[in-house]
Formats: sequence, C-alpha cells, structure tokens
Amino acid sequence: MSMIKVEHLRKEYPNVIPLKDVNCEINKGDVISIIGPSGTGKSTFLRCLNQLEKPTSGTVTFDGEVITDPKCKMEKVRQKMGMVFQSFNLFSNLNIIDNVTNAPIKLLGKPKDETFKEGMELLKRVGLAEKAYNFPDELSGGQKQRVAIARAIAMKPDMILFDEPTSALDPTMVGEVLQVIRQLAKDGMTMMIVTHEMKFARDVSTRIFYMDEGGIYEEGTPSEIFDSPKREKTRIFIKRLKQLLLVIESQDFDYIAFNSKIELFGKDNILPDKTVKNAQLIFEELVKQQLTKRGNVFPINVIIEYSEADGNVSFEVSYNGDRFDPVNDGDEISSAIVKNASSSIDYTYDEGINRFKSIIKSKK
Repeated sequence: MSMIKVEHLRKEYPNVIPLKDVNCEINKGDVISIIGPSGTGKSTFLRCLNQLEKPTSGTVTFDGEVITDPKCKMEKVRQKMGMVFQSFNLFSNLNIIDNVTNAPIKLLGKPKDETFKEGMELLKRVGLAEKAYNFPDELSGGQKQRVAIARAIAMKPDMILFDEPTSALDPTMVGEVLQVIRQLAKDGMTMMIVTHEMKFARDVSTRIFYMDEGGIYEEGTPSEIFDSPKREKTRIFIKRLKQLLLVIESQDFDYIAFNSKIELFGKDNILPDKTVKNAQLIFEELVKQQLTKRGNVFPINVIIEYSEADGNVSFEVSYNGDRFDPVNDGDEISSAIVKNASSSIDYTYDEGINRFKSIIKSKK
C-alpha cells in the first residue's frame, strides 16, 4: 500500500495555474527528488501535500486517510509529515535545543527530560551539539538548516518534505546540509526533496519527478532520467541544452543570414571560435554544397545544440528523400571537410527520413 496517493491534483491562482493534473504514488522508503525549471509548481506541489496550500481540486491520501477532506485534522497529519523549508523558519527567541524540543513537548506531550536527551542526540547527529545553547542568529545558514532538519526529525515523522533546502545557502554550506539528508536516506527515511542539486538528486534518490506543463512530465529512476530521458523537455533540462533551429525550404535560401545566426548562437553561449568555425564549415559543406542541390530533400531541418553539462556542441540535420549519406556517398572534398570538423559522426535512414549528426570539434 502506498504511503501517499495523489489523484488529479490541481492548484489555481488568479493569474496562473502551476498544477493542472498531478498524479503519483509515494511508497514507504522512497526518496524522491523533484526537479524542473523555476515556476513549474515544484514547491506548490509539496505545500499542497501537507495542505499549507489548499488544492483547487483533486485528492491527497496519506496513510489511508484523505487529507484533502475538509474534515481531516491536519495538525495531526503534519506531525507525521515533517517539512523543512528553504528559509529555516527557526524561532529566533529560542536557543537551538529549545527549537528542537519545543514541538515534541507541546504537541506530543513528551516529558522534558526525555525530550532534551533525544534532542541532544539529534544535534549530535547533525554535528551541532556544541551549539545547543546558541541562538539562531549566531549560526551560519548551513547550521540553521541542519537544526531545522533535526527539529523535523524530533517529531519522529513517517516522512519529511524538503522545499529547496539548500537554495538560501552560500555554496560553501550546501555540502554540510546535503550530507545530513544523505544519511537520512541511508537510514530509510521516506523523503520528497525539491532541489536544483542534480548530482545530489542522482546520488540520493530512488525516483526522480521532472515537473513541467503543470504536472509530473516524466518520472523514473535516476539512471532513466539522467542518462536516458524519454521526453524532449526533460532531455533539454537535464543536459542544460541550448538550441538553434534552422529550417531551409529551398535551394535559394539566405545562406548569409543563416550563417550569421550560427555565429550569433556561438557568441551568445560563449563558444570557442574554433567550434563556431567548424559549425559553419559543416553547415556550408553539408547543407549548402550537397543537400540543397539534391532537390527532393526539403524542408531541411538543422539543429545546433550546446550542452552546458558536458560542453559538447552537436550539429544535426534531417531531410527527406532517398537514402543519402552525405559523408560516405557525397562529394569527397566536402566529406573530408565535414570529417575534419567533427569528433564523431552518425547517420541513419528510416522511412524516408535521413538523419545526420556530428559532434563538433572544439580544438585543433
């Protein structure tokens, strides 16, 4: 049985609809990282799960209870569904140990002595026992977030929601917080984490939700999402791709204008001059000198793609007509120039569509 079941969850605001139709199940022990571009409803989704935001429609079932039912006592549910915010939300007037023990004493009615002992153990666990009697404004951002995590664990929740737990931190402090979350994952804590830390998401997660278009656009294991994403927007996000699309519809196309677009694309993405020059050479020798002269290939679609993740720039062209490999079957001089400008080449033909792809050399 799933711990959480989400069905047709929708959230509307006056001028925007961040969540249109979200459906998923979360099982005990899952560590789910939620990734995607800004503004795609990731944090809204978490806040709808624990009802800090009231969904417009749809249902959320937690441990068999429909918590979107108005009759549901959410204060009890939130004791089992902890949340760590990006802005820490510590009580500035309480010292650190009191921040950790306040909720178990007041909400769960636990004895102070027992709670204090458990609280100190939790602070040791996150490396902050020596800061027990300090106040929040005496701690760094990373330390505050570790206290916030200890406070969430103190309630002994069934699961914890993390809303971009490192986004408010200096880069030097990110690692200390992620290390604590990694340990929670090893301990079997069920977690959902909105994060922009891709390596962390890949390392710690059992599943990845990529959110876009008002819902979970694609989900899978870390290897499925990061190595072999099935959908285009996921692929572009994961590889941090920048694309230039050129469509040539006749032999008399404006070569000078198209060539200038390639140069501008290179400048916009700060690509090496050699890479841009090689892209222009491939465009000239492959498209202008060979493909446009065949007559039955239009439209010719060219995609130049730059990956911020690995630094590679690819040149892909697709065209109609009979099978024609421009490197192996075309003009020898043009083919030699294309080969010299490429570090790898791939050609396929399927149902009347030719596809040629080159990874462009960036160095001499």
